[in-house]
Amino acid sequence: MSVLDPAWTALLYLAAAVCFVLALKGLSSPRHARRGNLVGAAGAALAVVTVFLSARLENIPWILAAVAVGSAIAAPVARTVKMTQMPQLVALFNGVGGGAAALVALLELPHAAGAGDVWMRLAIVFTLLIGAVSFAGSAVTFAKLQELMTTRPVLFPGLPVVMGAVLVGALGCAAAVVLLGSYPLALALLGLGLVAGVLLVLPVGGADVPIVISLLNAFTGLAVAASGLVLGNVLLVVAGTLVGASGTILTRAMAAAMGRSVSGILFGAFKGGSTAGSTAVSDRPVRSGSAEDVAVLLGYAQRVIIVPGYGLAVAQGQHTAAELATALEARGTEVAFAIHPVAGRMPGHMNVLLAEADVPYEALREMSEINGDFKHADVALVVGANDVVNPAAKSTPGSPIYGMPILEVSEARQVVFLKRSMRPGFAGIENELLYESQTTLLFGDAKESLAKVLAAVKGL
Repeated sequence: MSVLDPAWTALLYLAAAVCFVLALKGLSSPRHARRGNLVGAAGAALAVVTVFLSARLENIPWILAAVAVGSAIAAPVARTVKMTQMPQLVALFNGVGGGAAALVALLELPHAAGAGDVWMRLAIVFTLLIGAVSFAGSAVTFAKLQELMTTRPVLFPGLPVVMGAVLVGALGCAAAVVLLGSYPLALALLGLGLVAGVLLVLPVGGADVPIVISLLNAFTGLAVAASGLVLGNVLLVVAGTLVGASGTILTRAMAAAMGRSVSGILFGAFKGGSTAGSTAVSDRPVRSGSAEDVAVLLGYAQRVIIVPGYGLAVAQGQHTAAELATALEARGTEVAFAIHPVAGRMPGHMNVLLAEADVPYEALREMSEINGDFKHADVALVVGANDVVNPAAKSTPGSPIYGMPILEVSEARQVVFLKRSMRPGFAGIENELLYESQTTLLFGDAKESLAKVLAAVKGL
């Protein structure tokens, strides 16, 4: 027997929906992201409590046991995951959400077997297919980013034909389930959706993988919204629609930041257009220097722009970078951080890392507002970034990154690259800026190199 009457249930669901909207608003800026997360978590908790108080639930001990197991797994993972592994965690969340929606739809199919339930069966097959694609695709993106498999595009002869056959088979099964309500065909549809998810992501490589994670996030949102229709739960429809819409917007923004179309990201490998993540190392000569050489360049500069990249995140060097910026500012140097939208693999990733190190929000400058300042900078310090500053994006038609908006580092008077090696970035192409006369390279782990430079600056 339910405790709440329908009016109170609707009001509490409305309050939870408002929390979700406010959470998305808060997540639009690093300054408010923590508050947005807390508001969203409060909305989710309110929604769960409302379900327990308003629905006639059976098997409550099993439900509580599942909640306990899930919490026991999720809490330690959330507390211990590194910021550099956040995209992988997001991929797992996407997959779990899509898989859960697909299972709910499968369980609800027997209740929609009547001839008048065609629209309900339509929502069920949509949830089944999209949820399965999201689950399997997210699992592959996780494996790629976690380097459990190659990050390069995986292709085999006849892949487009196989993908087409799977899609036709899935649509045929979906139509049959809608018309007949067949449970075996629904299982077949689920299997085809899983295969489609794997085939969708296999040809994607390198820096394109996080963009696909965002796309699959949108898929999960749509699957959850459809499952809300299946269950008659308005809050699931609202929450799923919000996730689907925000995931779509984020996907388009990330694709624009990479100068690519979504279709090019998904199917570019078939014509050689995907970022492939080459591991080839060049033997061309470059000008390298010591930490003391870099310290002199920085210590006597009036304007310095620091460009953080994924290498900084991997080395966990954000705190040392912040200390270096503080030391330079104490010498009267103007310091800013230039943030490319996908510098940390996902939008906002680098902002969060630097915010952890107490870098002032005012010092974090987005690409669109800081690009004009590079020509006035005495030194551009690039820490663990490559593709986002590679001039090939503007000068080399046919390059995997051609057309991608980049940070105009080449316009600075002096450029310093902190790199572990000469290995190319995710795009698998050389950065000609590394070989220019105004460029100095300091090889080594980003955090260790920054610490040496910091010590040298303090000793000037």
